Amino acid sequence: MIVHERLGPHVFRLPIEKIRAGYKSDIYFARTKLILERDERRDRVTMQVFQKREDAVVVGTDHALAILHVGAGRYRDRADAEALFARYLQGERRLYAFWADLPQGDWSVYEPLAREVFETSRELATLWEPGWRDLEVRSLRDGEVAQPYEPVMHIDGEYQSFAHLETLYLGALTEGTRVATNTREVVHAARGKPVIMFGARHQSHEAQAGGGYAAYVGGAVAVSTDEQGEWWGSKGLGTVPHALIAVYGGDTTVATLKFDEHINRATDAVGHLTARGTPEGHVNVTALVDFQNDVVNTSLGVAHALGTRLWGVRVDTSERLIDRSVLRELDECGGLAEDGVRGGVTPRLVELLREALDRAGYVHVRIVASGGFSAEKIDRFEELGVPVDVYGVGSALVHGEGFDHTADIVRVEGRDLAKVGRRYVASERLEQVDWDALVGPREIARP
Repeated sequence: MIVHERLGPHVFRLPIEKIRAGYKSDIYFARTKLILERDERRDRVTMQVFQKREDAVVVGTDHALAILHVGAGRYRDRADAEALFARYLQGERRLYAFWADLPQGDWSVYEPLAREVFETSRELATLWEPGWRDLEVRSLRDGEVAQPYEPVMHIDGEYQSFAHLETLYLGALTEGTRVATNTREVVHAARGKPVIMFGARHQSHEAQAGGGYAAYVGGAVAVSTDEQGEWWGSKGLGTVPHALIAVYGGDTTVATLKFDEHINRATDAVGHLTARGTPEGHVNVTALVDFQNDVVNTSLGVAHALGTRLWGVRVDTSERLIDRSVLRELDECGGLAEDGVRGGVTPRLVELLREALDRAGYVHVRIVASGGFSAEKIDRFEELGVPVDVYGVGSALVHGEGFDHTADIVRVEGRDLAKVGRRYVASERLEQVDWDALVGPREIARP
């Protein structure tokens, strides 16, 4: 597993006002911070973070550090800050409600609303006393493998300054580690064949960037949305979808030709090829070939129309359907092995497709298999030697249990103090976080 360089806090574009106000925190943590501030408790504690899964691929450490960076500290005047934050929330809600109904070109009301939100945010920032410089943090890096109860992160500092952040940094670690570990298992099952992360539709859109990055750390070679690739400098990758085929009357060949025409072969007024719609250049054309539930004939038709311009075909047959290619063979042969009459993308279906493409001279066309694939299903395909070239995996990468992270105070003012069943655990693997290097010279220079 590759251990990755740290991502700077700016990468995450965090909702700073809401983090500092405890708006996204479990209410008991926000109230804990309030109590400690009012009681003027400045106790320094040691907080250790761990999880309980064997061989977990840890992702979320950089996200957690970003949360500590922008969120650790206190407001000089809490009452003023609470009033300002209430105004900020109200302004934000009005702003977005107005934006949804904004008549084209009518900015006379929108501009003062936007200015009010900006000014309120600025006022909140002037009241904030950052506390990240006083935190001593040691942490694993994204991509390292952790064992049950092994410390993933160690935070030493004044608890009042970061008590409200536990919900957020544990959530970042849990989400990232789940996706990265699931992806690692899928990639291992694929035995070197590329895995594409198709998990965007199985998560809230707010989780796309983190989920895509975690899948990348876990070994996926591509993601399906631009935001999923943002943190690691990639773009979305995908195939001709069912929806485009439907708009073109269910004709996969026409839809794929249109995709190639408008994405890869658009021309300007004088006939020069352009990259209109694809600033990054050429896109590998991959046709989704199960629309008519006849992947062999559909694939051959698309391959005949595009020739070498067709990079691959993607099979995504519903598990409720048996492809016509399989049914034809069943009729011709008078029966198949049990696997052959199962629905969905089966080994025999992929074999029939590969054989047909090769016989017709389309050996260059890759086969992408998707739809219900997990590490177990991929492992079965690979054991059987099924000629899949690329796997597309969605829900199996983002779902699952057992990845929860926990944080516990284990020392107070240097003295061992933890709830029963918890204790300080020494770890030589944790790396001291260099805040100066992480946040950059512009942040360090600020008063």
